[in-house]
Amino acid sequence: MKLHILISALALGAVTATPTAALADDPNDPAMKSRAARERDAAEIRRLNLEQLRHVQERDARYAEGWKATREYPAARREYEAAMAEWRRAVRLCREGRYEYCAR
Repeated sequence: MKLHILISALALGAVTATPTAALADDPNDPAMKSRAARERDAAEIRRLNLEQLRHVQERDARYAEGWKATREYPAARREYEAAMAEWRRAVRLCREGRYEYCAR
């Protein structure tokens, strides 16, 4: 009994592991014999390619925005650090009695 199950399992494994021909782009496909069918197929492929191109361009534009922010960060950080240094200077001067700097 166990031998029968083992042989069946091996046969099933062999069948599922055997490569089979893909049905896509089959030159002998009877549905692609007519010129109209081939033109419809080409138009659909063209539409899918253009849709994918649009998707990739939109994605790349979003990435470019992110990279723009990354490139602009050092300059923004320098501006922030300069403003903070000026503020700290004003606080120090205010505490030293130069009250014109306290209003900032």
